[in-house]
Amino acid sequence: MRIVSIANQKGGAGKTTTVMNLASVCAENSRVLVVDVDPQGSSAWWADRAGDSLPFDVADDTDPRNLARLRELPYDVVFVDTPGSLEGRDVLSTVLGESDFVILPTEPSPLAFAPLMATINEVVLPAGVNYRVLVNRVDPRVPSDLVDAQGLLDGAGFARFEAAIRDYKIHKMAPIEGRVVTQYADGDSRIASKAREDYRRVALELVSYWANTKGGK
Repeated sequence: MRIVSIANQKGGAGKTTTVMNLASVCAENSRVLVVDVDPQGSSAWWADRAGDSLPFDVADDTDPRNLARLRELPYDVVFVDTPGSLEGRDVLSTVLGESDFVILPTEPSPLAFAPLMATINEVVLPAGVNYRVLVNRVDPRVPSDLVDAQGLLDGAGFARFEAAIRDYKIHKMAPIEGRVVTQYADGDSRIASKAREDYRRVALELVSYWANTKGGK
């Protein structure tokens, strides 16, 4: 089993969207559980909207100490949606202690860089857990934003995914409709397949990394 936490202590980074859509892609080939330890309960709310249609299971548990027992459950991958504010730092630190990997979604904006840096330097690195930054919510009409963001990350020496997630309107409607990226119908939008492919590329990078890393952490 792999326990993957999705973290960023800045709101609006797309943390829950990353959790739900990566979980849906991984569920195409694995048994997947999403655990929501964020007091805001965004993943749990999304799951309630979906009813029984999601291709993975969701648990709403704000006690991160229970993560230690997750390895006893019959899942291949567990994604954990963590608190998105500085007030949740103690919870986040506990979660990272049980995690094999951390994904940090971030907007391609210089203003998003400072809180991302704080999360990595003050929480992720001290926990000794492997991580990758995921550039998220990229305007497909402005490819230079992605290039600039990748340059900032590389200059700071932060590990990142090569893949990025483009910002499509279809993603914004998905929580209300109770759908995840693998459930987008091609007839809904010309970009539905592109949206799915973004997350599949991230998942492939993640699996490739695990395949070349012994012991998970």
